[in-house]
Amino acid sequence: MALVQGASMSSSRIVIVGGGFGGLYTALNLCQFPWTAANRPDIVLLSNERHFLFSPLLYELITGEMQSWEVAPPYEELLAETPVRFQQAQVRGVDLAQRRVDMGGESLTGDYLVLAVGGETQRPPIPGLREYAYEFRTLADAERLRERLRLLLTGTGVVRVVIVGAGPSGIELACKLADQLGNRGRVRLVDRGMEILKTFSPFARETAQKALERRRVWLNLATTVTEITAQSITLNYKDQLDVLPVDVVVWTAGTCTPAWVRALPTSHDDQGRVVVRPTLQLPDYPQVLALGDVAACVDADGQAIPRTAQAAFQQADYAAWNLWALITGRSLLPFRYVHLGEMLTLGTEDAALSGLGVQLQGPLAYVVRRLVYLWRLPTLKHRLQVGWHWMITPWLDWVTRWTASPPPVV
Repeated sequence: MALVQGASMSSSRIVIVGGGFGGLYTALNLCQFPWTAANRPDIVLLSNERHFLFSPLLYELITGEMQSWEVAPPYEELLAETPVRFQQAQVRGVDLAQRRVDMGGESLTGDYLVLAVGGETQRPPIPGLREYAYEFRTLADAERLRERLRLLLTGTGVVRVVIVGAGPSGIELACKLADQLGNRGRVRLVDRGMEILKTFSPFARETAQKALERRRVWLNLATTVTEITAQSITLNYKDQLDVLPVDVVVWTAGTCTPAWVRALPTSHDDQGRVVVRPTLQLPDYPQVLALGDVAACVDADGQAIPRTAQAAFQQADYAAWNLWALITGRSLLPFRYVHLGEMLTLGTEDAALSGLGVQLQGPLAYVVRRLVYLWRLPTLKHRLQVGWHWMITPWLDWVTRWTASPPPVV
């Protein structure tokens, strides 16, 4: 049942904390409503990064299939033609009652708050994890890993990579790295569980398993990591320790809620996420909404919402509507999640896709996946820029090859 909330018609401020799929798309969606001069809000987007990251395409940076500007455009560029104000800030905490955001020596208060900061990489207390393991969550992570691999490839011998975590991030990264390194690489995937992609469909698991086998990626399941050093990793399988030489360890195992979100004086689930109503409001703070990885949400149909970009993308539509409804006195809408399927990149020009009764794998799935993500890029201008680049790149590559080795004159 929709909730009705009255609100003042005077100008108000919406502060959106976090610039990922939930935060940025909420801000962009708010710009589409027919605001009047009397109720048009001041919208402020806060993020600790200067660039938005379209995280499902982060893997393409490793193989050079895409460039940084395509995957991580600056917020200033994306918001240039909107009334949304962007501010780069490291959020330290939030006063829910006052709707005040603490940014370390500076604060910002809003009439409405949106918490969409996303999750963080989970780091268990494993010796050497913080010092020697690479993460793969941000643009800086991808660039750091790419540079490390470039340096290793300038040398001789085999490049040994261990990826910890056999969820979608680990699987996709393992396939990309195996293709990128070719015969120079030895890629190993480690997970404490008994199967890969445990929350995915049988089709996705089977297709991913075959992709790993084709690329000769070693798979160690039911295995935990006990120590990481600069040149080795220690694995525990059935209480048997095995110390393996390694050049790169990438940690993709698990997501946790930021500490300041776990400390908020509101209800949390066992993962530290804030509990929200189906309208995405905090129960005791109806002018505060939360979505994405930090929100424990059960939708109007009783579905527990997963921590995925797809879910945050959909929640942003409802968050924007409900903020508009709160300000203009309309009825709020309870969130209804629609599972649209699963997409995995499984190497260069290889992917798996399932959803809405369709199952695809191989090059065709790769093309469809890229087109779907092209459509989901934040703004029309950015979509056109990326789409045009994708169209002309093959022709430019052909011209480059042709001019380097022109055909013989007959």
